[in-house]
Parts: sequence; C-alpha cells; structure tokens
Amino acid sequence: MARLVIFLCLTSIFALSNPKNIYERNCVTCHNRIPVTIDKYFYRYLLEYSSEEDVKKAMFEFLKNPTKEKSLMSESIIKRFGLKKKTRLSDNELKEALDIYWSEYNLFDKLK
Repeated sequence: MARLVIFLCLTSIFALSNPKNIYERNCVTCHNRIPVTIDKYFYRYLLEYSSEEDVKKAMFEFLKNPTKEKSLMSESIIKRFGLKKKTRLSDNELKEALDIYWSEYNLFDKLK
C-alpha cells in the first residue's frame, strides 16, 4: 500500500512538473519524428500568407482537410513522408494549437 501511495505521489509530481499543452501533445510529438523541423512549416506559411490571420486560416483549412493542392510542402517531401492525415482535434482545440504555434515561432514580437 505504501508503494502505491509513493508511486501515485511521484506520478502526480511528474505530471505537474511537465505540463504539456495541446500543441506539444498533438503536433510536436509527431513532427519530432521527421527531419523537417516544425518551424520550417511556419516560415513557409508566413512567406505565402503574410498575416497572422491568413496563416492560421490556411493552416486550419489544410489540417482539417489536407490535400496536395493546399500543401506548401515540396513534392519530394510529400512523396517521402506522405500527405498529412486529417486532424482529429476539434475546431477549438486546433485553434488553440495554432495560437500556441504562432506565439512560439512569430518573430515580429521578438524583434526589438
């Protein structure tokens, strides 16, 4: 019984000390398995769509219904890794993940 209590306490402490947000749980974990880093996607979208609103809208639409026509990845990347599967996140969860993604890689607020 004492071991169980200690185990539960340690598990709780670990869970609290290592909180993962929806972006880390659902995006980063998969993208860490491929050689194209996740920031490269951000910069491609930023070059193509420019504004925060347009970037998030384009990414949202692509992640909800991925097609080659909507993809900004090269044909060789798509051939090698395949086209992204449709997200299982709800609209609100996806919007939250995109907000975190934007704040993580947005350079405009970091330049001073």
